[in-house]
Formats: sequence, structure tokens, C-alpha cells
Amino acid sequence: MKRLTVKTLIIFFALYVGLFFVTGCVRQTSDPIVDSTQSIKETYQLKIIASLFPHYDFARAIAGDFAEVTLILPPGIESHAYEPTPKDIIKITEADLFLYTSETMEPWAQSLIQSIDLNHTRVLDMSVGIELMAANHEASINEGVHEEGEYDPHYWLDPQNAIIMVESIKEALIDAMPEQKALFEANASALIMSLEALDQDFSSAFEKTQSKTILSGGHFAFGYFAKRYGLENLSPYVGFSPDAEPTPKRIANLINTIEQTKAKGIFYEELIDPRVATIISEEAGVQMLLLHGAHNISKDELKSGITYIDIMKGNLERLKIGLGYVE
Repeated sequence: MKRLTVKTLIIFFALYVGLFFVTGCVRQTSDPIVDSTQSIKETYQLKIIASLFPHYDFARAIAGDFAEVTLILPPGIESHAYEPTPKDIIKITEADLFLYTSETMEPWAQSLIQSIDLNHTRVLDMSVGIELMAANHEASINEGVHEEGEYDPHYWLDPQNAIIMVESIKEALIDAMPEQKALFEANASALIMSLEALDQDFSSAFEKTQSKTILSGGHFAFGYFAKRYGLENLSPYVGFSPDAEPTPKRIANLINTIEQTKAKGIFYEELIDPRVATIISEEAGVQMLLLHGAHNISKDELKSGITYIDIMKGNLERLKIGLGYVE
């Protein structure tokens, strides 16, 4: 085997020293940033599990880098039909904070909560402080003892209720990490300002729409929203179960209503096959328009970083079309 000469060894040594010097220079500029980020995540991050997208979105906006927020619903899964897996249950029981909608929306949560160590995991019912509506939307009832299914659980679609939710999450985060109170309050205030602006945008828009009736070909989740802005809604469905089917008579009645009112669109819901809305659209000759209930999001929406406010602004533009907005 050919021996390396002294000259060759010197060249190799020089190259090694040069590479070490360059690498050291790079580390001097990048290491403090990497170490700082890792320190925050390892030392300060709370683990938060959210049952629905609005809770998840609000929590990550308020907590910033000081929490690892997980949406327990897999992307693209319809929320009403979801049941937690054993892996999901472990995630919830190991979390610092579990945010859920209500016993009506997530009946599975009630038995789970009974087995959670509340000294380790704080459980926050996001409906606390919100005036809940009867499921038939004919009356409002105050918070209190009720039977499962009596309330409409879709309260987050009223931006004013969303503000109450933001306040609840902020207080829970402050309790868990009081040293970050100023940050949580600042982030919550910024989010509330955006929600107030969204609320005003909806109010202003509906003052200029020719129709005040939302015609839906799906399970109508916008009862709180409709009440907030003085709107009516019609749907061939009764209740919120994804397995429910409307009767042919109800579908026919909605088609007749569209023809009589000269409505410009039929609305359908996210993450569910819009079969009934498609039939109505074809029979009545009107376009289909998405009315996104923000229960959950698709994989593409997750990748895009969509927010609750983004979803609601999209709904606003489509409602303007369907209800005949006039400048």
C-alpha cells in the first residue's frame, strides 16, 4: 500500500482545519437561535388537545410558542361521527389542557372526563358562559342542566360567542402559565379585535342583501349565526346527525321555495357528500355554495394554515352571492 507523504498529510490537515473553522463560524451565528427555540419548547410548552377546529385555532393563536396544540380530529373527518381511538384517549389524558365543545357535540367526552386525573389535565367546556339555543332554534334557553341532544352545539359560528371562547382559553392559559400573562392577554386582544371586525363585516353585509333566508341542502349548523344577524334558514334535514336523511317531501318543499323566492344559490356543508344539495341545485337551476361550519378542516386547508377567521370570511363572500348582495 502506498504510504502518504508528509506533504500530503500537511494538505489534509490544512483542509481539516479549514473545514472545522468554517463549521465553527456557521455554528456561532445559528446555534443561539436553535438553542433558544428548543429551550422554549422543552421548558415552557403546554400540551393542549382540542376537540374541534375553532378551539384549536384560538388556542394556538393565544398561546403562541408556549403550547403544543393538537386537533384530535384527523383532517377531513366529519366531526359528528368521530369517536376517539385508544391513542387519542392517551393523548388527552396526558395533556395539560383539554378543550371540548359540549356533551351534546362530544358525548364520548363525558365518560372520558370521569377517568382523567384533573390534577394533571384541566378540562375546559368551551360552552361555559354562552347562552345555548334549543336544537329546534325556536327558543333560547340559559345554561343549566339539560338532556343530551337538547341544545344546538354550534355556538362558535356566532363571532360574539367566539369572543367568549377566546376569553375562556386565555384565562385557562394564564392559570397554567401565569408568568406569560402579558403575552396571552396581548394575543387574545388581537384575536378579539379581528373577531369584532368580522362581526361588523357580517352585520354590514346583511343590511344590503335582497334575501334574509339561507337555503341549505345540508344539516343546518348556522342557527346561532342566523339569530345573531336576523336571518332565517330552511333545510330539508331535521337535527344534526350525519346519518339522518331528509324526506322527499321536504326536498320538494325546499325546491318550491327556491323557485318562489328566486334564490341564487343552495348552500352545502363541508366534509360531507352534498348529495341532497346537488339534487336541489339541479332541479331548481341554482348554483351550489359552500357554507363552512368550521367543525374540522381538510388536509389541504391544514397545509395552507387556514384560520377560523379565514373560513368565516369565505362564508361571507358566498353568502353575499346566495342572498343577493347589492352595493
